[in-house]
Amino acid sequence: MYTEKITVRVTETRQTLEVVVFSKRADVIEVVIGEGVHNMKCALTPTRNGLAYAGSVMGREIVYERSREQVQADIDRLNPNLRKPGRR
Repeated sequence: MYTEKITVRVTETRQTLEVVVFSKRADVIEVVIGEGVHNMKCALTPTRNGLAYAGSVMGREIVYERSREQVQADIDRLNPNLRKPGRR
């Protein structure tokens, strides 16, 4: 099984973290920070201008610096069968 990882930035310290993607949609990206019993889930939602995704975990803001269109293109590229129109 393929585990998708993305790089997010902690805004306070400008440090980058590699986190595991739990679920990915254009309107929200759920990521898991940490490993084992010390993990935490965080929901990243698009910013107002749509150029990044932001969320907070344990009072720290994290940012995924990709636009909503780029994320949708990634989703379409990874699984093209999701976007095909079906017959009714």
